Amino acid sequence: MFKLLKRFSSRQWLMSAISTILVAFQVWLDLKLPDYMKEITLLVQTSGSEMSDIWLAGGKMLLCALGSLASSIIVAFLAARIAASFSQKLRLTIFKKVQSFSLGEINKFSTPSLITRSTNDVTQVQMLIAMGLQIMIKAPIMAVWAIFKIADKGTEWTMATGFLILFMLIVVVTISTLALPRFRRIQTLTDSLNRITRENLTGLRVVRAYNAEEFQGRKFDVANSDLTNTYLFTSRLMAAIMPCMTIVMNGLTLSVYWIGASLIDNAGMMEKMTLFSNMVVFSQYAMQVVIAFMMLTMIFIMLPRVTVSAKRINEVLETQSAVQDGPGAAALAGLQGEIEFKNVSFKYPGAEDYVIRNVSFTASKGETIAFIGSTGSGKSTIINLLPRFYDATEGEVLIDGVDVREYTQKQLRNKLGYIPQRALLFTGTVTSNVAYGDNGEGEKTEEMVKKAVEIAQSTDFVDQMPEGYDSSISQGGTNVSGGQKQRLCIARAVCRDPEIFIFDDSFSALDFKTDKNLRLALKKELAGTTSVIVAQRIGTIRDADKIVVLENGEVNGIGTHSELMKTCEVYREIALSQLSEEELANG
Repeated sequence: MFKLLKRFSSRQWLMSAISTILVAFQVWLDLKLPDYMKEITLLVQTSGSEMSDIWLAGGKMLLCALGSLASSIIVAFLAARIAASFSQKLRLTIFKKVQSFSLGEINKFSTPSLITRSTNDVTQVQMLIAMGLQIMIKAPIMAVWAIFKIADKGTEWTMATGFLILFMLIVVVTISTLALPRFRRIQTLTDSLNRITRENLTGLRVVRAYNAEEFQGRKFDVANSDLTNTYLFTSRLMAAIMPCMTIVMNGLTLSVYWIGASLIDNAGMMEKMTLFSNMVVFSQYAMQVVIAFMMLTMIFIMLPRVTVSAKRINEVLETQSAVQDGPGAAALAGLQGEIEFKNVSFKYPGAEDYVIRNVSFTASKGETIAFIGSTGSGKSTIINLLPRFYDATEGEVLIDGVDVREYTQKQLRNKLGYIPQRALLFTGTVTSNVAYGDNGEGEKTEEMVKKAVEIAQSTDFVDQMPEGYDSSISQGGTNVSGGQKQRLCIARAVCRDPEIFIFDDSFSALDFKTDKNLRLALKKELAGTTSVIVAQRIGTIRDADKIVVLENGEVNGIGTHSELMKTCEVYREIALSQLSEEELANG
């Protein structure tokens, strides 16, 4: 938690200091009330006292109460402001940190866990700060100050107060020790519940198609029951604190008056008045001590869970991404859109086996290079190394003659137009999705968007949409078909006007006619742009300038379609599994 508080801005520290001063002033006013109460008690018991003196002491008590009220209102305002602004900053910091993560770090934490840490965990910290500035600061000041006030009022009363406070501390520490492991488990179970909910909503069509609603319901019920039972256990533990507080408060009041009655009964006539006034004052001060410890107890109830939340947030903020910005580099003269892999090998973080081994190839500017191979042969892994979603374990990946690790990530990705295997659209309009992102060349014009849509063979269905280019796109593109979604993703990459296109099995959702027209349009309109294609269909890649055949993570053959049909048995088997000899011969 202290690590998070170090992130306070100077303004927030200043507001916290003002809040602390006001809290101390409020405590001083609260602790003046028993003094005036003692004065009024003595005036009432002393013969010949003036009514005006009693009214004056009562007026001072009223002013103290009003001053304490005003201070508490200002402190509450400042605390809410500090907590809200800090949580806003913390959420933004976590969001930016997560954006800098490579896919390795994303997979390490998992998406549901990162969502929980960015929302639920930050809310826990916000609540503690808001209450802490009011209670955590006020309680110790009030307890210490009140103890000094009562220290000389009577040894018997002080011992009784100390015994009851010790009892209360033992109860709080015992309960907190039992509850802390459960609070850690609550956050983990919340992650699990979010994961199952997210999986169910994302895969709703599959769930319904397979009549798996009951199965998903049971999974959710197990996670939900575990979370509920853990909540109930911690709630029951914490609920035991309040009855203990009531026992302490009532026990203290009874002890003070019982001891006071005994002392007064054994005292002389002159001492009775002093003892009585001391008893009244002591009971007030002692109650302030107990109230202070009760306020601390409220913090103790929250602290175990907030401690876990703060630790989880710090885990995200302190994680260093495996992919770091390079110093920045300029492409070598005469090279633009050139790709070269030099003896590249890669294995995923924590894995023992390499996914690809000793992969080497070159794609010159304007060439189309394609990758084909069986599932798990490493095609998508090679694609992921180009934009540095991961870094190569061994070897070098060069773009324009420069190792990709020398570029800044923004500089590198401005060279690329990436179309993922799973088409993804964002909530917005057709225009906002096609013109998405910044490639350092300024805002994209309407003409650029329309041209990109035309090249991606999307003009026909976009024009038929209710509002054309201003038509709404739902989250994930659920209001368009799979093929339309894929073509809009291709249009988004075209609109960037990149040096290199990366198609990660991006033509699989297209029919053969659209596939062919799209590739012809790309070749005609974007001549000079390098294209990297991962595909399963021979028809998609047969016209590529260079085809790389992968098998078990290694290069099995490189060449054109006709060359590979003669020299590469793996490629020939793939081709013949899709097309006949006659179809392959006739193209």
